[in-house]
Amino acid sequence: MPHGGWRPSRLDLLLALAVMVAGQVESFGRQGIEPGQIRHPVPLAAGAVAAGVLLLLRRRFPMSMLIGLLVVGIGVREVTDAGYYAAWHFYSTLILVHTVASAAELRSRRGLAGLGCVLLSYAYLQTFQHNDVAEVLISAVFVGVAYTSGILLRRQIDRTLRLARQAARLEAGREERARQAVAGERARIARELHDIVSHNVSLMTLHTGGVRMMLGDDPGHERERALLTGVERAGREAIEELRLMLGMLRAPGGTGAEPYPAGLDRLDALVAQVEEAGPAVRTRVEGEARPLPPGLDLSAYRVIQEALTNALKHARATRIDVTVTHSPAAVTVEITNDGPPSGPLSGPPSGAKSGPGGGLGDGGEGGHGLIGMRERVAMHGGELSAGPVPGGGYRVRARFPLG
Repeated sequence: MPHGGWRPSRLDLLLALAVMVAGQVESFGRQGIEPGQIRHPVPLAAGAVAAGVLLLLRRRFPMSMLIGLLVVGIGVREVTDAGYYAAWHFYSTLILVHTVASAAELRSRRGLAGLGCVLLSYAYLQTFQHNDVAEVLISAVFVGVAYTSGILLRRQIDRTLRLARQAARLEAGREERARQAVAGERARIARELHDIVSHNVSLMTLHTGGVRMMLGDDPGHERERALLTGVERAGREAIEELRLMLGMLRAPGGTGAEPYPAGLDRLDALVAQVEEAGPAVRTRVEGEARPLPPGLDLSAYRVIQEALTNALKHARATRIDVTVTHSPAAVTVEITNDGPPSGPLSGPPSGAKSGPGGGLGDGGEGGHGLIGMRERVAMHGGELSAGPVPGGGYRVRARFPLG
C-alpha cells in the first residue's frame, strides 16, 4: 500500500483526535488512589497526546510510529511507576499494527521488519504482571485481527490498482483503435474522392480540348482558343497535383479505390450478394430518383453496405428492409432488420442514437463500422442515427442534405 503523501488524511485526523480525547477522559476520569485508579493522570494524559501525534504520521512512517508508541508507553510507565495499562495505548497499538501490515508485502524485507515491530509491541503488552492467560489470549486475538485486516486491505488495494491500470490500458487501446479506424476511413474516402475528382477533371479537360479543336484556325477565335488552352493546362496541372497529393493515400501494394466507384445505382447487385448469405432483403425507393453528386452517391451506398454487412455478421437477421427516400432537400437511406440484440455498441458518434442492438454491430473491433458511417455522413453535413426498434430489431438511418 503506497504511502506517498505527507499530509494526514481526514481519517488520520479523526483517529488522532479520538485517541487524544479518550486519553484525557481516561486519565482524569479515573484519577484516584484506589486499586485500578490512576494516581498520576498528567503523564498518561501527555502520553495520549503523543500517541495522537504519532497516529497523524502513521501512513508515512508506520513502523517508526509503532516503535515510537512503544517508547511512549514505556516512558509513561516509568514516570508513573505503576502497573496501570492505559486503554488509549492499546487502541493506538491496534491502529498502528493494522497500518504496518498494510504498508508492505509480508515476504519483503519491509514486511518482515514490520512483523518484528508487531511482535515487539505484543511482547510489551505481556510485561504487565497482572495479565492472566485469558488476557494474553485476548490481546493476541485483537493484535492478530488488526494485523490480518491490514494484510487484506493491502491486497485489496493492490488488486484495485491493477484493475485500474488494466482498465486504463484497455481504454487507451480502444481510443487508439478508434483513431486508427477514423484515419483509415478518411483515407478510404479520400482515395475514392480522388478517383471521382480525377475522372471529372479529366472529362472537363478533354471536353475543353474538343471545343478548342472545333474552333479551328479561324483568326477571329484566337482569344477563345487562348482561354481554352489555359483551361486545358490548368486541368492537366490539377490532375497531376491530385495524383501527387492524394495518390499516396492508396493502399500499399493495392490499387486503392475502386476504378468505378459504387453508387445507389449498384444497390441491386449489393442486395443480391447479401441475399445469397441467407436473409431476405426488401428494397424500396420513395420519391423521384435523380442524379446525385458522385461523393454523396458513394457515401449513401457505403452506409447501406456497412449496415447490411453488420446485420449479416452480427445481428443474425432473417429479414432486412432497405428504404431510399428522395426529396427536394435530402436523400435518406434507412436499413432495418429483425435481428436480436447482439451487445452494446461502442464508440457512438456525437448525437447519434445507439445502444444494444442487432442491426448495427461493431463492424469490427471497437465500433469501427459506426465510426465509418459517421465520417461519411458528417462529410456531407448529414445526420446519422442508429438504435433498437420497439418490438425488436435494429434501424440505421442516414440523411444527406442536398444543396
